[in-house]
Amino acid sequence: MTTDPDRVATARALLKHLGLTVADLTGSSAPAVPTVAEYLPAVVAAASQGTRRTYGSSWRRMAAALGGRRIDAVRATDLEALMRQAAAGARPRRNSRHGRHAGEHLVAAARAFYNRAIADGHLTTADSPAHRIGKPRRLPNTRRALTPDEVSAINAAARSGGNDIILDALLLRLHTETACRRGGALALRLIDLDTDHALIRLSEKGGTQRWQPITPMLAGRLNDHARARGAVAPTDALLRYRIGRPVTYRRYDLLWARIGRQLPWVAVYGISTHWLRHTTLTWVERHFGYAVARAYAGHTDCRGPATTTYIKADLPAVATALVALTGQPHPLAVAESEQRFPAHDAEAGAAAYRSGTHR
Repeated sequence: MTTDPDRVATARALLKHLGLTVADLTGSSAPAVPTVAEYLPAVVAAASQGTRRTYGSSWRRMAAALGGRRIDAVRATDLEALMRQAAAGARPRRNSRHGRHAGEHLVAAARAFYNRAIADGHLTTADSPAHRIGKPRRLPNTRRALTPDEVSAINAAARSGGNDIILDALLLRLHTETACRRGGALALRLIDLDTDHALIRLSEKGGTQRWQPITPMLAGRLNDHARARGAVAPTDALLRYRIGRPVTYRRYDLLWARIGRQLPWVAVYGISTHWLRHTTLTWVERHFGYAVARAYAGHTDCRGPATTTYIKADLPAVATALVALTGQPHPLAVAESEQRFPAHDAEAGAAAYRSGTHR
């Protein structure tokens, strides 16, 4: 078929007007789609430390099984097969759910991987194989609030052995008072401790930060602990081993394994540090209501029902709950006389309304 020169000239003029070239139309200038193994380092580099810790093993599993495949050539069936393998190969524990969490993590990790690929323009959401498979349904959590006797037994067991009783007792006290997560405790630095106002600054998941009241006794002991073990600079870790190194997640694993050997029911139920958070927040909610428990947990930035706009609790309210929880004073706690609703003013207003003097 003979090409009409006039049509070619018209097409070239139109392309020039649109700022395009023939290469743009043929796709020859489009970047090559990387393989899973080639793209994974970019995904890891862009992920937060917590995300790398959570999804790292699943990403390595993807790289081992699908590393040579282009990311747009991976099928939903491939990822679902990996999910089944992860569930089947999950390490059995007393509180395991037959690998459901391992399978769920694999799907979540794959979606995080492909979300990055979508953001980088390698493919669209409709092309993502990770978004075409469903996560295993999450079962109800079996965690519950511990009883006072159980908490006492755990603390007694922590103080009765181990190679660093002071550190272990301090960890349990910190988590019981603040209901903080492990990551929040491990991220504490010297600059995050305010001994004058008995506060610590917690940096937890999602990049959230908040000041949390602690008892003056705990504030003083945290300060003594950090400085006695080598914390000098403001950014030095607050929780430290006796040799001066910052505490890691490994300390928690060893602590609960040791407590489980002394208290078999701790091992049977799979009790961990998060049970202390659950226990404290349950007590605060029962005695001070949902708003204070939400602030105590650091959930104030989460979206919720419209009512939460009007029931946000402030720092003094959290400090007041801490005083009731521990039986120790706090400089920011609200006095009991200030907690009562101004009934006399309300009664005067109602009387004025009935008499018509409000007009």
